[in-house]
Amino acid sequence: MLKLILKYLKGSARISACTAPLLMLLEVLMDLQQPALMARIIDTGVANGDLHYVLATGLVMILVAVIGLLGGAGCSVFASIASVSMSAKMRHGLFCQIQSLSFSEINRFQTSSLITRLTNDVMQMQQLVAMMLRGMVRAPLLCGGGIVMSYLLSPKLSLVFLVMMPVIFFSTVIIMKKSVPLFSRVQEKLDGLNTVMRETLLGIRVIKSFSMEKRQYDRFAAVNELLTKKSIKAQNMTFLLMPIMILVMNLSVVAVLWFGGNMAMGQSLEIGKLMAFVNYLVQITLSFTMFVNIMINLSRTQASSKRISEVFAAAATVRDPDQPAAIRGWDIEFEHVGFRYSAGADDVLKDISFRIRQGETVGIIGGTGSGKSTLVGLIPRLFDPTKGRVLMGGKDIRDLSLSQVRHITGMVTQESILFSGTVKDNLHFGCNEAIPETMAAACADAQALEFINALPKSFDSPVEQRAKNFSGGQKQRLSIARALIKNPGILILDDAASALDLKTEAHLRRALSRRSGERTLIIVAQRVAAIRDADKIIVLENGSITAMGTHKQLMASSDIYQSIALSQLGEKAVSNVHN
Repeated sequence: MLKLILKYLKGSARISACTAPLLMLLEVLMDLQQPALMARIIDTGVANGDLHYVLATGLVMILVAVIGLLGGAGCSVFASIASVSMSAKMRHGLFCQIQSLSFSEINRFQTSSLITRLTNDVMQMQQLVAMMLRGMVRAPLLCGGGIVMSYLLSPKLSLVFLVMMPVIFFSTVIIMKKSVPLFSRVQEKLDGLNTVMRETLLGIRVIKSFSMEKRQYDRFAAVNELLTKKSIKAQNMTFLLMPIMILVMNLSVVAVLWFGGNMAMGQSLEIGKLMAFVNYLVQITLSFTMFVNIMINLSRTQASSKRISEVFAAAATVRDPDQPAAIRGWDIEFEHVGFRYSAGADDVLKDISFRIRQGETVGIIGGTGSGKSTLVGLIPRLFDPTKGRVLMGGKDIRDLSLSQVRHITGMVTQESILFSGTVKDNLHFGCNEAIPETMAAACADAQALEFINALPKSFDSPVEQRAKNFSGGQKQRLSIARALIKNPGILILDDAASALDLKTEAHLRRALSRRSGERTLIIVAQRVAAIRDADKIIVLENGSITAMGTHKQLMASSDIYQSIALSQLGEKAVSNVHN
């Protein structure tokens, strides 16, 4: 955990982290002077009736208090700067790490867990750093200084610490050992709560349409109750320390007053020193209380630190080679490719081999779960094959840099994702420097220009969260336009026109054919009409290629393709092909 903190505690944050303890040292030194000054007032000023000495020493106490106040306030300011800066850098580093992970790693952690680690767990680290820069400096200094000052006042009375400190130390160690695993389970239950909340928000329309609100209430109540029980159990374990601290403090005060009172009656200890000793005892006990609070926070933060470190330790399986090769053309070739999402899972793709020449239009069709999306996801290296090779321009795609591959590849996925902002902001994802004419041309080809111009602010119209102010077809057309603006050498449409009506889809196909040129176009579709004019059609079933050829060839040779075409185009269209 300390290594993780020091990694992101750098620059101005490190300077602030070094300044805060120095100011806290000043505050502690001033606090340690107060009981001794009070003892002098009682034993010298009051005992001798010297008002001038009382007033002079009182002014010194006020000055010492003001200096201590300035030191404490300064420590708080610099501790806040250091902790907030550290957490900001840690969040940024964690976000960049998450962005670099491939889909398999992200799926392993789960989205809700990653959000919790990025927010709640980092906040725990921030609070710990702020508390440590104050408490971890103040507590040991105040405790050590108080013991030294107490010993100087009365070596005999200071023997009470030989009983007091071991009791507190061993109680803290035992409770910490038991509480850390409990807080780890609390964070896991918090992940579960976030998962239910996220699914409920994303699926609110489905929930309401099926009148399943009561089911979601019960589901949320169950995970919330489980989180509550685990939190209470963890907190109860750590809160046992506070009653132990108070009990030890009270017993210690009683012991000091008992033995110190006898010493005062025997005139071997002045009354002022006895009062100062009691004050030092209270300071020492309060420093232990502060230490206990830090330990409570530390036990929870250890769980958060472990969860954050797990993300940083995750190595991206899809990464750049040490010496990337240069891309020369973008012919695509699959050589006996197999793929599975995890080591123990079944193969999603099995012995896939085919070639796509530069400028060709290729259609991919097959039943649900046949592996179509996984196959095209291998081209921009969203995944790497577990068997075989994917070649681009004659080079193994793993020997090419990710930026090169993804620069020449444009992909429109099944789920049309738009980001909050404006229409123009979303289109700029394709090319940030795109001029208005380029955006308008791309939107026109994507059949999106008409409805964009009908918006109140045209391209500057807002896109709400999850683009809920646009229909499914509009989102798909904007997603296609975004990819066209990029002007990629390879354009992949993964069932990207499923929400479009037949007329709009036909216009889109004609516009894409005009744009093709040297561009390779790969279309994953459920409709035969969307791919019938392709240079090559690949038929997938259960992760394997069952047939490949033109529409006419497949109608003559593939029973699977023929049955799909028959169900969609009708017997007349099928018979026309045979004739």
